[in-house]
Amino acid sequence: MNKMTKLVAGVALASSAMISVNASAELSYNIGWASEYHYRGVAQEESSAYAGADFEQNGFYAGTWAADVGDGLEVDAYFGYGIETESGFSASIGFTGYYYTGEFDDTYEEINLNFGYSIFNLEYSAGEYDNFGGDDLDYDFIGLTVALESGFYGTFGSFGDDADGDYLELGYGTTIAGLDIGAALIFTEDDLQAGMFSNAGDDDENLIFTIGKTF
Repeated sequence: MNKMTKLVAGVALASSAMISVNASAELSYNIGWASEYHYRGVAQEESSAYAGADFEQNGFYAGTWAADVGDGLEVDAYFGYGIETESGFSASIGFTGYYYTGEFDDTYEEINLNFGYSIFNLEYSAGEYDNFGGDDLDYDFIGLTVALESGFYGTFGSFGDDADGDYLELGYGTTIAGLDIGAALIFTEDDLQAGMFSNAGDDDENLIFTIGKTF
């Protein structure tokens, strides 16, 4: 699943004079590799390569991202709109769909909301899981991230509804010689590992490494 941080609501509670958006269009690409692919605390695949593309203009964004999940690819698509005020408050609302070319998993589609200020970011997502032709399952996710300028960050995330469980991720990211380097230690609750995400691994603690490049 995608690691987008651009989500959350265009609740226009700021005046237009306070809202700043980038008028120029930006197109970027990313490629990389992870020693283990985890998303929201749930193990997906060991030794996974990924690639993606993102477009942004006037607060609107859209993109796609794909990762090797062993049995085919996970292919994500997302779009949305965000604002940022001069005081540093940000908000956006978006849609994300997670699709699979093989039998690794079935479709997830969700609405994403994000609010950020200073070093804090709050995400709320509400989604539906197709469940291989069975009864559709509803889930929601809430996550709070604290990201320091030094590159250290921490995220606490919690699932609800038909999914259940919490996780804590502590990590560090930096750029060396144009490459994005990261490491993270992920602590996952047993309920989350054994819940509706049937592809989750058995380990409650995982140390992962990533290397990538954006251009």
